[in-house]
Amino acid sequence: MASNANTADVKRLFDTGAHFAQVKSRRHPSMKPFLVGAKGRQEIIDLAKTGEQIEAAKTVMAALAKEGKTVLFVGGKVEIAGLVKNAAQAIGAPYVATRWLGGTISNWSEIKKRIDRLTELSEKTAAGTLAKQHTKLELVKLDREKKRLLGRLDGITTLTKRPDALLVVDTRHEKHAVKEANDAGIPIIAIMSSDCNLSDAAYPIVANDTSRKTVELILTGLTEAFAKGQAA
Repeated sequence: MASNANTADVKRLFDTGAHFAQVKSRRHPSMKPFLVGAKGRQEIIDLAKTGEQIEAAKTVMAALAKEGKTVLFVGGKVEIAGLVKNAAQAIGAPYVATRWLGGTISNWSEIKKRIDRLTELSEKTAAGTLAKQHTKLELVKLDREKKRLLGRLDGITTLTKRPDALLVVDTRHEKHAVKEANDAGIPIIAIMSSDCNLSDAAYPIVANDTSRKTVELILTGLTEAFAKGQAA
């Protein structure tokens, strides 16, 4: 057993079903070293290695927090989107828990304009100045614009610059976000199953990325590490 991953941590992971990978036919070649066998057609993940990866990722999260860095949480799969949103909100981090908005990193200046526009509309609505300056028809159009922007930007409205790191659940599902981050040299911490490409993440955590309990357990550990870093 690895010294960094104690038996209790591995048992907690096992109890959530973290060891269940994809079927062999879906395995990405880079994942072979992290698999220890199969149960029927489903391959099994080496949780001792997963435990080590989690500890490494926690260290990174704590360091990012200590340095005042911004981590963008990304995970729009229906079964885990709520968990990603909750985890990010717990530490005041931005998140994308719906479909990735193309250009969030690669065309940041344009996205920032949209965020600024939403802020402007929200502030004017709150102050009641829109009602004084516009007709009823114009107000309807502005309200639609605000709702549309909110739908697309929800979770990243607090972003003032490009993120310093991404925390991604399922790099295969979030391939557009992963490509933008990697092209920009932004490091990725990722919970990823055996159908993902290991090289997509600087800090991979190989585990069952469709199990709500597994994802919740890992995200909790990572956000707690971040919170400790903030307090340090």
